[in-house]
Amino acid sequence: MLAPVAPYSVAPTAFRFPSLAALAGRSPIGGQREIVLGTYVTARLADDTQPARELSVELRAERARNARSWLLMTALPSPVRDALLAVVDATANDSVSTMEVLSTAFDVVAPSLDAASRAEVTRLIHALGAQTVVK
Repeated sequence: MLAPVAPYSVAPTAFRFPSLAALAGRSPIGGQREIVLGTYVTARLADDTQPARELSVELRAERARNARSWLLMTALPSPVRDALLAVVDATANDSVSTMEVLSTAFDVVAPSLDAASRAEVTRLIHALGAQTVVK
C-alpha cells in the first residue's frame, strides 16, 4: 500500500532517460560521469529531433550549438567527444540522420554505460529509426 502524498510535498522530477540520469548521479566525478552526462545531453537532443516533439529546426540548431560548446569544455576522451559532437551536430537535421550517427556513437560510449542505460539508448535509436517508416 502506498503512503498518501503530503499536500506540501514536491512533485517527483521526471527524466526522459532515468537510467542515464541515475548512472550519472552514481558515478564518481570525472571519467565515466563525464561520458554519461555527455551521453544524457546528447540523447535528449537526439530525442527532440522526433517530429512529435515539434521543435523547429532553428531551435534545434541553437541547442546543438550550445551543447557543442558545453561538450568541448568537458574532460572527455577524444573518441567519445568526437562521437558525441557528431550526434549533436546531426540533431540540427532530421531524426533519421541523427539515428545513423547515434548508432555509431553508441558503439563508442556503450562500454561506459550500464545495462539499463544501454537499453535506453538502444530504444531511442529504434524510435528514431521508426521515423523512416512514418515519413
